[in-house]
Amino acid sequence: MDTGGTHDSRGTRANPVPRPAGPPPPMPISAPPLPTSAPPSGPGGLPPAPGHAPSTGPTLRDWLRVPRLADAPGTWAYGHTARPPEEPERTPVRQLVSGALISLLAGLLLWSLLWNGYLGGFWLWPLYMFTPDSWRGTMASVVASYVWYAMVVGGLLVVFGRLGRWAELAGRMVNHRPGGVPKGTVPGPPEPEDDLAEWPELRAAGQGEIAARLASEVRDGRMTDVDYARIRRAWHSVRADPSRLTAFAEAVRGSGAAACLHPSGKRDLPVRAARHDLLVRQVRLGTVQDGERNPYPRRGTGLALDPVLLGTSLLAVGPPGAGKTHALVRPVVESLALQALAGQAAVIAVCATGTQLGPDDAYDVVVRIGDPESVYDLDLYGGTNDPDEAAAVLAEGLVGDLTDTDSRRATTALAQLLGPFRAAHGRLPGVPELRELLDSEPTALAALREALDSEGHHAMRRELDARERQSGVPGDPGRALADRVALLDRPAFASFFDTSGRTRPFSPRALEHPLRVRIDLPERGHAEASRLLARLVLAQFTANAAVRADRSLFACLVLDDATRTLTAETLRGVQRLRSVNAGAVLTLRTLDDVPEALHTALLGAVGCRMAFSGITTWDGKRFAEAWGTEWVETRDVTQRTVFADQPLTRAIHAFRKLVTGKAVTTDAVTVRKVERERWSASELAHSVPAGHAVLSLRTVGGEHAPPLLVDLRN
Repeated sequence: MDTGGTHDSRGTRANPVPRPAGPPPPMPISAPPLPTSAPPSGPGGLPPAPGHAPSTGPTLRDWLRVPRLADAPGTWAYGHTARPPEEPERTPVRQLVSGALISLLAGLLLWSLLWNGYLGGFWLWPLYMFTPDSWRGTMASVVASYVWYAMVVGGLLVVFGRLGRWAELAGRMVNHRPGGVPKGTVPGPPEPEDDLAEWPELRAAGQGEIAARLASEVRDGRMTDVDYARIRRAWHSVRADPSRLTAFAEAVRGSGAAACLHPSGKRDLPVRAARHDLLVRQVRLGTVQDGERNPYPRRGTGLALDPVLLGTSLLAVGPPGAGKTHALVRPVVESLALQALAGQAAVIAVCATGTQLGPDDAYDVVVRIGDPESVYDLDLYGGTNDPDEAAAVLAEGLVGDLTDTDSRRATTALAQLLGPFRAAHGRLPGVPELRELLDSEPTALAALREALDSEGHHAMRRELDARERQSGVPGDPGRALADRVALLDRPAFASFFDTSGRTRPFSPRALEHPLRVRIDLPERGHAEASRLLARLVLAQFTANAAVRADRSLFACLVLDDATRTLTAETLRGVQRLRSVNAGAVLTLRTLDDVPEALHTALLGAVGCRMAFSGITTWDGKRFAEAWGTEWVETRDVTQRTVFADQPLTRAIHAFRKLVTGKAVTTDAVTVRKVERERWSASELAHSVPAGHAVLSLRTVGGEHAPPLLVDLRN
């Protein structure tokens, strides 16, 4: 567990043994799942003790008491302290040191003059006035004298210390000394009504017994941050639907911290690679660089992502090796997986086989396209049985990237085949059957006509006849569709995309449940098919996210490589995601992986834009245009040589030039405001250090943060 906002009292396994994900248990109809009681396996009905050593860090109780403040979009709220809006004027340390030394020497000189009597004895008059004459020559007189000397020295220290700004220098040196300022200090206990560890929401609602049980779980170390977030989410569902109160109370009484479990029965991920704060649903990516390129209030602060930001979708562009996967994709997927365990989110991660996005145990469904050992299949039609809806989504996935093929005509062509086939067979065609129909195979068409005639589907027969007439005419999309379907009709995919019910297909229609899904694409041997499938999953996701009956879960699709997956229609779908509590994370090696006509639409469709170190100036130009300009204050300094009229002045200037080697000049400073690009294309291409990225953020509510230079290594 990382102490910076991530809490896990049970610890995590560093090297879990990967194994195929098993079949998921039945999913609830709405999210979060209804409270369920986990069978007790420990003494007294308590959850079983962990089988591995606990991690170091604060307890859950202390973790909950750390204040959280997010004063701007993307600010890591855990322990954050607000900074002033503008940088205060800071005197250079060198100037402070010289001023302190000068004031110290001046104070010593004055004390020496007083002590040796060069300034007379006036400073001793108060001593003579307030001590009786009878003390002369006694020990009391000696003590009084030294007390007065100490008072005078103290007064001199105060006066010259203020003149020399000793306190400011000392504070500056302490703050810059390693370990000088303790960080992560656990605050004192808050008031009972504000102590989250005591579950004040439940107590305020009259559920004191349940709150006491949960508070004891926190105190005894049996509850983790995932448990806390999950039970808190379940309580919010109870407030929305009071009929769930009885089930919730029974689950807490029976299982304590293990109440209201995720359908998988898991209470945490096998391993965590990033820092998470589930109380505010954040994952930390890095630290905003403490430099002039960033606004002063954000310098040195942590940068984090949450569903409010991901709901506007995020585009990341960077060359291979820039860190898109390990610095962005994996932390985001890991955060959403933890939120899924807490009943707050659903995530679909699409990546190439072998991409390090966590072990298989971290997911409920793992679809390995092309792997015969895969437990799950991918639904080619997105889980729908409606031929027209299936045709629209499938056409976008098959030929949406082709500029010479009209997607609407392709949709019509597919619907003219899918509808008759479903009417005749009660299901949609598999890949081999669809390919035969698109190729206008006489045997396949004759069999379909016969089946339609025998069952009296005359309307569907007319649809099929229309497809036959249009087949082969100029502009017919059937050939392009058949060529793309042929990419999936390969021996490696023979056991996939089945529609007869022999496999267990996954489709984004299951987004109403808190699922953790990973789809592995065979990039190495079937690159074209992988791009097609990624495009199909994106089209299915945008279509299904918008029609969910229950939108309380945040749904997110993460494409580790969105090359050639984006089309004009899918970009319109991505724009609509922010209004349905969903979002997408898209990564590209370069914007040239997207058709040039879509560059502007792509940058406009997403609310968060991220440029990694090493992008080209051509990509940087697009980002610079998207980020626009800002008014900045510039200072132009003009130097003018001084010509002296007087002989003495000319002599002094000549001597100064002889010593310094420079003529005497005066500076003319002009201050003005000009409009400049926030980041220019050249700066993005050449000034972003390795391991850094420039990131702009926008929330679903419209708040935004300017482009920030972020250190992703910290």
